[in-house]
Amino acid sequence: MGLFNESRRIVVTCNKRLAPSLEKEIIELGYGQAIEHTFSTGVELLGTLPDCIRLNLNLHCASQVLFSLMEFKCNNADQLYDRVLKYSWERIIREDGYFAVTNHTENFSINNELYVNVKIKDAIVDRFRRETGRRPDSGSELNRTVVHLHWRENEAEIFLDTSGETLAKHGYRKIPGRAPMLEALASATILATRWDKKTTFVNPMCGSGTLAIEAALIATNRRPGLFRKNYSFMHVIGYEETVYLSELKKLKDQIHDLSDLKIIATDIKKDAIDISKVNAAAAGVDKLIEFKVCDFELTPLPPPPGIIFFNPEYGERMGDTAELEQTYSRLGDFLKKKCQNYTGYIFTGNLELAKKIGLKASRRIEFYSAKLDCRLLEYELYSGSRRKNDLSAQP
Repeated sequence: MGLFNESRRIVVTCNKRLAPSLEKEIIELGYGQAIEHTFSTGVELLGTLPDCIRLNLNLHCASQVLFSLMEFKCNNADQLYDRVLKYSWERIIREDGYFAVTNHTENFSINNELYVNVKIKDAIVDRFRRETGRRPDSGSELNRTVVHLHWRENEAEIFLDTSGETLAKHGYRKIPGRAPMLEALASATILATRWDKKTTFVNPMCGSGTLAIEAALIATNRRPGLFRKNYSFMHVIGYEETVYLSELKKLKDQIHDLSDLKIIATDIKKDAIDISKVNAAAAGVDKLIEFKVCDFELTPLPPPPGIIFFNPEYGERMGDTAELEQTYSRLGDFLKKKCQNYTGYIFTGNLELAKKIGLKASRRIEFYSAKLDCRLLEYELYSGSRRKNDLSAQP
């Protein structure tokens, strides 16, 4: 199997502030001892390409799974070309294949990352012409072999990007709706809550249904690999489909449907609920979610315990801020008066609007949505005062 037998450095990337949730997922997959380092946008561990296959199929919060090929000192584009030219690319890319190059470069000599891609492509092509007399095609599509460069100052590392297209989009969402939440972000926010995956999950203002769908997927152990049929690792020399099919079978076998699970998603807009139903059906969880067209205040609430999760408009990209102030105030009243003994969550990118909620958050968890600085606010919604409840719990 060649490269597939070698243990190397693996870097699993994610969007900023998703690393804690990503690390938790990787540990739960049994790679806790393999983790070398966790940083703001990913987790580094040791493993093989078969491990990369498993990581690609299982992770909710990841963006890319990168497998290290080589590290070297590099000061300029010419040195980069020379070093890439020396690598045995014919071990990885088929002569009649196709490859793309991506990079993240912070080097004083470079002011155009596209130029870096061209230098790497030229070196790989020239290597093939010299060694085999033939060359693979190349382009910008990430649907086959992908080579990634991380170059900072004079430290360079070439990776095999085993994912290709980002893992952050889980592949089931047929209709995105208006300003949808990225699937990986939705998963990370759910994993950051205190939800036990068994009690009620309520999602008013559900939009295109991403939070409710991700909650259903997480609770029933349905992994993103069930919805995607192409990864870059499939186009590497030495890839054996049996490894992938074995991992895919495990994904199907580990699904467990919870007959008592209650997930409720509501929205005041009928078209949002229609879109949510289409997306939930594509994810195979439409039977697990109760959808209803209504204002959030009329959302049906089963007896607690459970969590209620809002992702209201922020006023940054959509929605009128003055009107949203009233909405956020209503959210606070609804949580306080109607959601007693639930745990409430509001995800927002507008901390000024969050002040209108009028409740003290027990936790404020940092996230980003695109480039917006966001918070997941947690509210413990006691019946009566917290002090009264604490005293009643004493022997």
